[in-house]
Amino acid sequence: MSYMLLIVEPVGQRRERTEDEGRALYDSMLKFSADLKARGLLTVSQSLRSDAEAVRVQVREGKRTLIDGPFAETKEQLLGFYVVDCGSLEEALDLARDLGEANPGGAY
Repeated sequence: MSYMLLIVEPVGQRRERTEDEGRALYDSMLKFSADLKARGLLTVSQSLRSDAEAVRVQVREGKRTLIDGPFAETKEQLLGFYVVDCGSLEEALDLARDLGEANPGGAY
């Protein structure tokens, strides 16, 4: 069964990190991805740009409009995701816990 693990954190938290903190976090995420891949659980993973660069596309009556931000109002931003293939919900929940340990301060 496929499960999606979302990486979210408070808006603005990414901008508050130092460059070294950002690199350490990214390295932690790469290690987590490599572990999932080695275990045959990772289907796909992707990091996303910050909410400051986000845009929504709205189509009304055939006319496309670009709107700033991923949502009208949000307290968290989506930083990325993992799609994993697990044997059970419990296994997916364990992976989410492990992901939380790899990215302290984030939510999953």
